Amino acid sequence: MIATPQPPQNMTVDEYLEWEARQEMRHEYVNGEIFAMTGGSIAHNDIALNLYRALYPHLRPRGCRVNVSDVKLQLSSSSAYFYPDVIVSCDPQDLNSRKFIQYPKLIVEVVSPSTAASDRSDKFTHYRTIPTLQEYVLIESEKIAVERYCRGEGRMWIYYPYTVGDIIALESIEFECPIELLYEGVVFESDE
Repeated sequence: MIATPQPPQNMTVDEYLEWEARQEMRHEYVNGEIFAMTGGSIAHNDIALNLYRALYPHLRPRGCRVNVSDVKLQLSSSSAYFYPDVIVSCDPQDLNSRKFIQYPKLIVEVVSPSTAASDRSDKFTHYRTIPTLQEYVLIESEKIAVERYCRGEGRMWIYYPYTVGDIIALESIEFECPIELLYEGVVFESDE
């Protein structure tokens, strides 16, 4: 096993972008701090891919793009870069982007025990500052449960929980699917 060097801290954005392009692992950047991305579980990966497979044929004819975890989101040119599990943009400026997405309409994070606190608080705090973002979705990886946050009036975000038997409605992209579609083929620890 090869030891991975610790990332330097207090980098500028330019230093981060240059350094991260040479790394084997992905790293998120928030105000000078670097955070290594942990490897996801098979369930985490299956859930993200199930959603991607459902969204792609729906979004492509509408002139939107959908990407999964290896695509970087630039929150601003000077503060933060993240790797959401699924990201949708319909903005013409993002359609031909080669480096990162800047104008997302929908961001999805697949939640695991190690990421739950960050996904629900720190990341959501940052994501809410994106003017184009209309919906933020959290999909549990260890049970069938989804949380959807929709931009309301002013600074308000409206919360919608989903569970077994529910139809998930992503209003920003005019998409609906049964929650079970997201979990197709997913084996939970309690099933093993």
